[in-house]
Amino acid sequence: MATIIRNTGEMSAAMALRRRRGETIGLVPTMGYLHEGHLSLVRASRRENDVSVVSLFVNPIQFGPGEDLERYPRDEARDLELLEKEGVDYLFAPTAQTLYAPDHSTFVDETALSLPLCGASRPGHFRGVCTVVLKLFHVVGPDRAYFGMKDYQQLQVIRRMVRDLDVPVKIRPCPLVREPDGLALSSRNAYLFPEERRSALGLSAALRAVAEAYEGGERSTPALVALAQEKLAQDRRLDADYLEIRGAESLEPLDVVDRPAVVALAARVGKTRLIDNIVIGE
Repeated sequence: MATIIRNTGEMSAAMALRRRRGETIGLVPTMGYLHEGHLSLVRASRRENDVSVVSLFVNPIQFGPGEDLERYPRDEARDLELLEKEGVDYLFAPTAQTLYAPDHSTFVDETALSLPLCGASRPGHFRGVCTVVLKLFHVVGPDRAYFGMKDYQQLQVIRRMVRDLDVPVKIRPCPLVREPDGLALSSRNAYLFPEERRSALGLSAALRAVAEAYEGGERSTPALVALAQEKLAQDRRLDADYLEIRGAESLEPLDVVDRPAVVALAARVGKTRLIDNIVIGE
């Protein structure tokens, strides 16, 4: 049965004891409302570590004004049931008041990879992500931390933060998980009405069109982007935020896909903002 801990000091003490026993620790940071994508990270952690910790925390400082902080789906009892089936050792579920002091005034900024894509659409988002993830690393002290490639930019930003700040944790990227019909798994899928969910399939369809054109020999970034935009435009419910092709590691813009690249997009379906991506040229 998973041990639930809500206090940072208690969490750190429990992990210090496990390390003294010579055990390795894996951390899966989440905002809860778990799905198969999260559980795939948990399984990876259990394969590679003696102890697996899942954090469950809807981080207020990564939400901007007017975003969905208050309505973000939450169901701790359901999450705990799923985690116990997976054999998780600890659930770390702090409150915002526990994790952030009332006069909290220190943040972590990554100032390159965090600027385009979601960083341009959601100013301050990655500052909130980096801050909470570094705090979790300090509290838990994991040997390895697991992040899904659905949040591709987040993964690259966290990797850069860990490198630049010499954080002694190995970042383990895990594959994006999709529904059988291609929709990328996301906690925000719970917001979608049935007709919106059907429209949301346009994101993965646009990405597949780019991948197929690339495999067919197309290397021009403008041509590939135009193809994807044409696909998205076929459904009036889809309102694209961005659709870009960038270097897979550096996230620099590319005129020609002559190296591994990520095709990243964000779009609103009704009131719900979804992201998706595919890597080409590997």
